[in-house]
Amino acid sequence: MSEYEIEVFFDSECPLCMREIRMLQKLDRKQRIRFTDIAAPGFDAEALGTTYEALMDKIHGRLSSGEWITGVEVFRRLYGAVGLKPVVALTRLPGVRQGLDFAYERFAKNRLKWTGRCDAAGCAIPPPQNEQRSLEA
Repeated sequence: MSEYEIEVFFDSECPLCMREIRMLQKLDRKQRIRFTDIAAPGFDAEALGTTYEALMDKIHGRLSSGEWITGVEVFRRLYGAVGLKPVVALTRLPGVRQGLDFAYERFAKNRLKWTGRCDAAGCAIPPPQNEQRSLEA
């Protein structure tokens, strides 16, 4: 058996995202979640077979089997891993599922703006820490 059930790829520069991640870290007493910060220096999305832009576009998770999942399904798996399976069951109900999927897609498309990470030029995905350093040099 693997050492974790799900690995979550999160953006530590996102204040709302970090609120959720901190809560999950506290609830993850059995260490069933691997937390991977895509904004950390040295993080390399290409080594995982994806891109930084794809990971910034919406939340991604990777199951211990190696299968990738995205969006609300990641949260379902995270909540299930920390023992909140009754909550997960509610999110699968007809109507609730579609509502959550819609709300998350809207959040994902607007999170840079809604978390104050846009400037006069717009809401471009910030470069990874590796690229920021080379741009500042």
